[in-house]
Amino acid sequence: MTNLRERLHVIVFGTDTRAGRNFDLYLLWVILFSVLIVILESVPEIDARFEYEFNRIEWFLTLVFTIEFVLRIWISPKPSKYIFSWWGMIDLLSILPTYLSFFMVGYHYLLVVRIFRLLRVFRILKLVRFNNEAQVLINALKASLYKITIFLMAVLAIVTLLGTIMYVVEMNEDGFKSIPESIYWAIVTVTTVGYGDMIPSTALGKFISSFAMIMGYAIIAVPTGIMTVGISKASAEEKKCGRCNSFNSNNAKYCNQCGEGF
Repeated sequence: MTNLRERLHVIVFGTDTRAGRNFDLYLLWVILFSVLIVILESVPEIDARFEYEFNRIEWFLTLVFTIEFVLRIWISPKPSKYIFSWWGMIDLLSILPTYLSFFMVGYHYLLVVRIFRLLRVFRILKLVRFNNEAQVLINALKASLYKITIFLMAVLAIVTLLGTIMYVVEMNEDGFKSIPESIYWAIVTVTTVGYGDMIPSTALGKFISSFAMIMGYAIIAVPTGIMTVGISKASAEEKKCGRCNSFNSNNAKYCNQCGEGF
């Protein structure tokens, strides 16, 4: 029995074996299917036609996820640690709504929480080369965090200033009834989103609006440059394996994917 639990633990929680990868892939497709069913069931025309089939499918999927949840508890070295972990809570929330439908109304569509379980796909992604490139991106973000923070603070100061000026210029006109609402306009304008729900009516207001939109294009280019430099530096700190094309740290003597020596 102990050996069985250990083998199942490797398959269910691990991705280092073929069986483990296949388990995660099959589970991923089941989760996608269950989320699709919930989405289709929310369409009145489709639900009216296939209500019985949807109900049967939902109970079948709930049974599958319940068995998986119980299995994970049984094979976990510390069941309580899994139950109260992030993934454990998501797994529990993915099956509770169906059972709660016996007692309460309106909880059924909480089943869409299963879409969060799709994040398990990142456990599979570590098996492929993309994970190494993602690590480069993470390192670049960490290295650029200070610069990005300063940039965001500068943008916050700019939209606050623009919003205050526009409040003074367009006071009580076309939605500019307070400084916070004017700052909202400034954010929408500088980011070039332009919802059009607040439009200046005075000549000076239109001039300031035009200046803010042109400045917005320049502002958008700044974080792109910061990230480009960060990624270049992060990539330079790694070396590429000639055998499997994966990236490794500069001080690595062997490839962490195929074991090829450098």
